[in-house]
Formats: sequence, structure tokens, C-alpha cells
Amino acid sequence: MSSNRRIGIIDIGSNSIRLVIYEINSLQAYRVIGEFKQSARLSQRINSDNTLSREDIQSIVAILKQFQRICTANQVEEIRAAATAAIRNAANSQQIISELQEYSGIRVELLSGEDEARIGFLGMIHSLDIPDGILIDIGGGSTEVSLFRQRKLVRSVSFPFGAVNTTRRFSADGDFSEEKLLSIRQMVREAIGGERWITEHPGLPMIGLGGTIRSLCKINQKKHKYSLPLTHNYPMSAEDMAELMSWLPSLPAEKRKKVDGLSKDRFDIIVPGLTILDTLFKESGCSHYVISGAGLRDGLFQEAYLTDNSAIGMSMPERSARNMLALHSCSPMAHLEQVASSALTLFDALQQTHGYDARARQCLHIAALLYRIGVSMTYYQFSKHSFYMIAHSRLDGLTHRETVLCAAIASYKAKSRVQQLYAQFKDVLLETDIDVIVKLGSLLQLAIAMDSSETQVLPVRSAAVTLDKELDITVQTQNDPSIEYKEIAALNKDFKKIWGLKLTLLDASSFSTN
Repeated sequence: MSSNRRIGIIDIGSNSIRLVIYEINSLQAYRVIGEFKQSARLSQRINSDNTLSREDIQSIVAILKQFQRICTANQVEEIRAAATAAIRNAANSQQIISELQEYSGIRVELLSGEDEARIGFLGMIHSLDIPDGILIDIGGGSTEVSLFRQRKLVRSVSFPFGAVNTTRRFSADGDFSEEKLLSIRQMVREAIGGERWITEHPGLPMIGLGGTIRSLCKINQKKHKYSLPLTHNYPMSAEDMAELMSWLPSLPAEKRKKVDGLSKDRFDIIVPGLTILDTLFKESGCSHYVISGAGLRDGLFQEAYLTDNSAIGMSMPERSARNMLALHSCSPMAHLEQVASSALTLFDALQQTHGYDARARQCLHIAALLYRIGVSMTYYQFSKHSFYMIAHSRLDGLTHRETVLCAAIASYKAKSRVQQLYAQFKDVLLETDIDVIVKLGSLLQLAIAMDSSETQVLPVRSAAVTLDKELDITVQTQNDPSIEYKEIAALNKDFKKIWGLKLTLLDASSFSTN
């Protein structure tokens, strides 16, 4: 095996038991290389005396042993396992933890409700660029609610109800009458009554973790035929969720199995989960929903294994892009850094012309760093691969629109292609984004041309728009820049058409070239 390090994270939840395998390379870049899941429904297995039987404990042991074999096959060096509400709330929780370790050989941490909220928040806050909000994690046996302000955790509470144990309490067959739904709402309202801070911050977004809200997101995306298959950072309006709240409970349990986007192992527990979510949303006065694809397992990994401080000071999208680059090395970093630097210099010089904001500048920066990422697939037609890889990767801190913008700018060739992309992603992009992509794509193409040889022979010193409608770019030639001059000359006509400006190079060294 290479110097890459592999870590297994096991989450023993109340609904399912999951294994995620992470790989960390020598550059401290990381990725998920495998996910495995077994349904457990532990919250439904708790006996009348609030204990988990020896037989049920052994069923967990069997899953842990299976996961251990998977880890061995994948050359995993370390395993971190954690148990949540179902085991935490069991009267024999310490016996369960002891027997799991004795019979599986895996040490299992028993997370408190406070731990679960904190670690879930840690996973979310490292992947979403949201300053303030209410965080909701609806699991099988508990619901964690947290308030965060200025990206800091302020308050949190763990309620002893989730999608699985609420189903068990209120419905044996997965069907829910209006009376049962009202009872679930009353249960949630009574719990909130002891935590009034939940209702004292109206207008914040509600950030959702866990299988319940991810499933609701997928149903919504399927219904609207959403063009981008990403759930992370997907926004949902109060109206969208209210529509699901009026529709899903009205379906018989058997019909719910056929709902597009809803996995068959959730057909019976989705309605209680949705009702808990909807009640919390209304009582807290939140503005809208945002789905987080990162949560407890991400937090468990980050807390224990991410110790690299080199990304301090970077924006979240840049950190995520550089992580992606370190996983798919395909071009000299000196070249990518120069292309990014030149592109941003051009963007700033043209600020009065284009009027784009700092987020657009950030998209150009990310596109410049990742424009050659597709070479890791194959060099030929790499821009198509770059588009796919960028558009379908989780670039933390970017909205879905910004993710597609980055992919389109990085792979820009001609306006006709941009119009085709807009037609494909009409539900994600704005019509005005056609112009944004063309303009910023042309700037990136110029920045790439200025280091065509990838040897940094033509660094940009400055750029400015003149009264004569020229873009004067001051460079300092080093060695032979003939390849660069040829590529720049080929772009001059299109650049003038797009920007209404003539390109002029001013050489700050011993001679000048136009």
C-alpha cells in the first residue's frame, strides 16, 4: 500500500449502522472511498424494561464484525466507532458497550446527547458557509437541535425522540391519522416548552442533517426533475416542505414505498420524521431549509484525524478545491497558481466594466485552480471531464449555482456551448449567468494562454483599462514567451468581441511587444 492512510468511521445509529472509509494522502488531502450500511432499527428493539436483549446485542456484533472484514479488505489502519441515542438511552447501555467491544474487538464510544450535537455541528460547519442558523439532526432515536451564531455553537439540546422510536410509539403499521400527527406535534411542542431559546431566534435558516431530511430533499429533487444530483447545500422553501407534509401522510404506507426518491427502508418512518421537522420549523420561526450532506460521521473523522493547519486563512471553497487538487494531481501547481493569479488580476482590472461581486471573483479563482482537473481522467478533451468532476463534486461553501458556474467557467470554449449548458441547468443557473460564464471564461482562457508552456515565462505584473478601450497588461518576460504570444494573439478577436476591448501587452523587461 502507498503512504495513504485509511480510516474507518462506524456510526451505530438508532435506525442504521454505517461504515464510512476515508483515505488521507501524504498531502493531507482526504476523500471517502467507501460507504456501507446495515439497517438496525435499534430504537424498535428496546424491550419494555428499556433494555436491549443479548440477542439484539449480538446482531450488532455481527454487523461490526462484517464491517471489520470490510476494513481489513480495504487496508484500514484505524477504526473509530460511536454509538448514539438507542444505546445511550437503554437501561443496560454500559453492558451493551462492554459486550460490543468484547465480542467484536472494536472499541465503541458512547456519545452523550451533547457530544452528538457538538460533533454533528462540527461536520456541518466545516462544509457550509452559513454564519447563523438552527441545526436539526433527526436520527432514529433522538433529535438534536442547536443554535449557532457567527459560526459558533451557542446552545444545543438532545430530545429523546426520533423517526424510529416515534413510529414505534404512534403507529404499528406505518399509517398515520390526523389524530396521530397531532399527537406527535404535541410531543414536540411540549419538549420545546422546556427549551424556549429555540423559539427566540426567528428568521434563521434551518439546517438539516440526517436521513429524514436527505430523503425529503431527494423526493423534492425527483419531483422537480432537478438537474444536479447533489443534496449538500440544497435549499428548500417552507412551501416545498409544507407540500410534502400535506402529501406524504395522506399516502397509505404501501404506496409510500413507491415514492420516487424515498428508499424502501424509510417508507414507514418518514412521516414521523417529517412531522418532527415541520413542527420544529414552525415553532422556531425559521425562514427556509438547507440540507447538509455532512454531519456526525464527518465530525467524528474531522475531530480525530484532520490536524493539518495549512488551510488556515483560506476560504472554504478554496480549501475544498485545493483538497480536490491534491487528490487528482494533474498539472504543476506553479502553473495553476500563475493562471489563478493572472485571472484575478484581469478580473480586478475590469471591475468597472463587468461589475461582478466577490462571489463571482471566487468562482473564477476556483475555476482557474481546477480547470485541468479532468486530465486525471484523460488528457484528450479534458475540459469535458473537468466540467463533470467540478459540477458533481462537493465543493464546500459554494451554492449549487456557484458550483455549476465554476464548472462552466473552467471548461469554457465558446458561447454556443454555454447556451447549451444553460438549457441543461436552467433550474440551477440564472439567464444572466450566460454572460457571466462567457466573460469570466474568456478571462480564464486568456490567463491560461499567458502560461501556455506551463513554465511561468510571462508573469502578469498589472492590468488596466485605458480611455482608448484597450486592456493594457504589463508583463515581465522571462526566457522565450513565443508560445504564449501565439496563444494570446489567437484570443484577441474573441476577447474584443466579448469585452469591447483590444488586448495590448506591455513588456516591463528590456523590450516591448504588442
